[in-house]
Amino acid sequence: MNSSDIDLANAKLAYTIIDSLLQHNETLGDLIAAMAQALDEDTQQALTSTNQWENYLESRRNLENTKLQIEKFVEEMKKLEESAETAAD
Repeated sequence: MNSSDIDLANAKLAYTIIDSLLQHNETLGDLIAAMAQALDEDTQQALTSTNQWENYLESRRNLENTKLQIEKFVEEMKKLEESAETAAD
């Protein structure tokens, strides 16, 4: 990523937005797990055999890849911040 691709303020904004969405997704996953525990076994089996459940699981798997991409984004953002600090000196 070139420093001209994104400025520091926009990088921080993007990170804040991404972090907020990830936190919400994690909270939602915890809620779904708690709700699933409250269901009886027959209802759980009926729920987990739906397309919606499969879509949810696929989304969770995709999120693992997204976390790796976010780690890379954070590394690039740190480089951008260091570059901005060096330029300010």
